[in-house]
Amino acid sequence: MPRPFRFGVNMITIESGPAWRQKCRRAEDLGYDVLLVPDHLGWPAPFPALVAAAEATERPRLGTFVLNAGFWNPALLAREVATTDLLTDGRLELGLGTGYVRAEHDRAGLPWGTPGERVDRLVRTVEELERLLGDPEHAPKAAQQPRPPLLIGGNGPRVLRLAARHADITAFTGGRAAPGKPEGTLALLTPDELDAALTVYHQAAADRPAPAELNILVQRVTVTGDRRAPAREIAAHGLGVDEEQALRIPTFLFGTVAQMAEQLREHRERYGFSYITVLDPSMEAFAPVIEELKGS
Repeated sequence: MPRPFRFGVNMITIESGPAWRQKCRRAEDLGYDVLLVPDHLGWPAPFPALVAAAEATERPRLGTFVLNAGFWNPALLAREVATTDLLTDGRLELGLGTGYVRAEHDRAGLPWGTPGERVDRLVRTVEELERLLGDPEHAPKAAQQPRPPLLIGGNGPRVLRLAARHADITAFTGGRAAPGKPEGTLALLTPDELDAALTVYHQAAADRPAPAELNILVQRVTVTGDRRAPAREIAAHGLGVDEEQALRIPTFLFGTVAQMAEQLREHRERYGFSYITVLDPSMEAFAPVIEELKGS
């Protein structure tokens, strides 16, 4: 049987405390299962935003999507994770990645390094968190034991193998560093490239006692009666996919509510993506699709 769908919204803007709480309550009312906060300079700080979200809501889980490993000392991060899990009554899901924006590290006075060095930092962070949060003497102690569910996001082979070993949830961004463009510029993975990344992951995860949940970040939701119009627009932007590929990749949803629901069923069948995340500008537009897929 396919894994049931879960739906998350990545909350990227904050105007005030009351507005933030109202937005979180609205997301809960719309049926979102997970409220998520990213980790970028100039955007909300993840952990206090999640604590406030927990105080404003009752049902959704709460997650980081995803923390830049280079921003965090593992021991200090373990303290943040455990405290946030306690304050949210065990609703936290911890998302981690390597980071992909060099300018943010430069602004923070933190080392950037080569791609391999960034993966090394992520590996060390994951292993240290496992050790620290799994230690019976660690204080504070997370509400969820031995630790909150771990999400690892990325597409590179080493990150995927790390996720296969450690992650409860593996998140695929659907993008990669754009060759010949400034660092932080992403190009879209074609369907075939995404298939190749999933093959690497599944080979590494073959010995898992239970399969992980697979997540995809949908970058854009467009409700329309003409699916080809936004696909042509995407192709014209030179993001690495043509019109036909833009219609098929799971990082975009174009069409009527029924068509988008059918696309997600097809993506779950082909790729295994049952946990779907959208960005908060698409929160309202995507809500009818959640209703269409409820219980499936």
